[in-house]
Amino acid sequence: MSRVDSTVRRALAITAAAALALSMAACSGSGGGGSKTVVWSTWGTPEELTRYKEFDTQFMKEHPDIKVVLQPVADYSDYHTKLLAQLASGTAPDVFYIGDDKIGQFVNSKALMPLTSLMNSSASKTKPEDFAQGLFGATKKGDEIYAAPNDSNPDALWYDKEALKKAGVTEDPATLAAEGKWTTEAFLDMNAKLHDAGLTGSMFWNYWSTHYSWISSQGGTAFDSSGKFVANTDPTSVKAMDVLAKNFQDGTFVVADTLPEGAGADSVFVTHKAGFFVQGRYTIGTVKAAGDPENYDVAPWPTPSGKPAPTGVAVSYLAINAKTKNKDAAFEFWTNFLSAQGQTFRLKGGGNAVPSIAGADSVVLDGYPAHAQTLLDMRDIGFEDNATEASVPGLSSDISDKMLALYQGKASTKETLDEVAKMIASKTGGK
Repeated sequence: MSRVDSTVRRALAITAAAALALSMAACSGSGGGGSKTVVWSTWGTPEELTRYKEFDTQFMKEHPDIKVVLQPVADYSDYHTKLLAQLASGTAPDVFYIGDDKIGQFVNSKALMPLTSLMNSSASKTKPEDFAQGLFGATKKGDEIYAAPNDSNPDALWYDKEALKKAGVTEDPATLAAEGKWTTEAFLDMNAKLHDAGLTGSMFWNYWSTHYSWISSQGGTAFDSSGKFVANTDPTSVKAMDVLAKNFQDGTFVVADTLPEGAGADSVFVTHKAGFFVQGRYTIGTVKAAGDPENYDVAPWPTPSGKPAPTGVAVSYLAINAKTKNKDAAFEFWTNFLSAQGQTFRLKGGGNAVPSIAGADSVVLDGYPAHAQTLLDMRDIGFEDNATEASVPGLSSDISDKMLALYQGKASTKETLDEVAKMIASKTGGK
C-alpha cells in the first residue's frame, strides 16, 4: 500500500455505486454451508484492489471454511470517518486498514483487538519480532500491539540521472552512498547546481516524514524518548530545519503539494526537470510508465558524515475489530495477509511497496531500481510518525500547516518550532 499522502492523491478509482453494493452485501457472521465470513475493508488503487481480490480468492481456496468479503471505500479522505461511524454503530468490518496518521486515535478508542498474545501463538505466521520494529509507531501501548504494518514505503531520494547530467553533476548519489560519501554537503552542492541550471533541486511532500527525516538525518532529535517534542530546544534540529527552510524559500527545494494541477511533481520528475523526488517504492510505476526507467535510481537521505541515519517510513496498518464475532477466522485472515507469503503474493510484480516483515525481501530485489537494497536498508532502521503526534486526530496535519508557512518564508525557523511545541503540548496534555 502506498504511503498515506500518496493514497490521498491517488484516490481509489471505483464508482460509489460499486462500493455501496459491496457494502450492502458484506456483513459479519456465518456464511452458507457452515462457513464463517470475514469482512475486511480498505482503500486502494484499482490495481491494488485487483491484487487484494486475488489474495482473497487464494486464501479461500486454502481455507474453505472461511468466506472473505472485501469492502472497499472509494476515497481515503472518507475512509476513516466511515470506519469510525461503523465502529460506533456496531457494523464495522472484522478486519480493516488504518492510515498511519489515524492509527493512534483508533488505538486510544479501544476499538481494536489486542494482538500480542495471538501474534505469539502457534496459529500465528506473524511474530512481533518478524516486523521491522520502527514501523509499529503508535500501534503499541506498553507491551500490547493493536495493529501491524501491512507493508511499508521508505521515503527514499529518487533521482534523475539525466537532470543531474544537465546540471553538470558528475557523481552518482547511490555510488557515493555505497562509498560512505553521501554527505549533506554533496547533496546540497548537487541541488545548487540543479537550481543554477534552471531545474528544481528536490521535491518533498509536506508531511511528518519530510520534517523529521531531515532532522534525524542531520543528527537532530524531533521527539525525545518520552515522546516530548524537543526540536525547538535542540540546536542541531533548529539549524537543520533552518537549512531545509532556506532551500525551500529560494526555490532550490519545492513543496510538491503546492505544484499546480497539470504540472505536478510526477510530471516534473518524468520530464527531467528535477534532480530528486522524495517518495516510496511506488515511484517505480511512475518512471516506468514514462518509458525511460533506467534514468532513475534511489539513494538514502544524506548525512553530515555520509553514514546512514534513520529516516521516515510510511505505512498503513491492519487491525482486527475488537467486537468481531469471528475472532479465530479474523485472525487467520489477518496473519495470512501480513505473513511473508501473503506480502510476497500482494507485492510481487506490483512495485508499489516494501514488505514490512522478514522473509519477503525478494519482491524488492527483482532488478529495479539498481540500488533497490537501499529501500530495505532504510526500512530496517527507519521510523514511523511519533506516537505522540499520531495519537491526536488532525495534529499531524496542523503541524504540517505550520511547516508549510516556514517553507514559504512566512515565519522564522525558531518561531515555527516553538509554535509546534506549544501546539503539541496543548493537544497532548503537556508533551
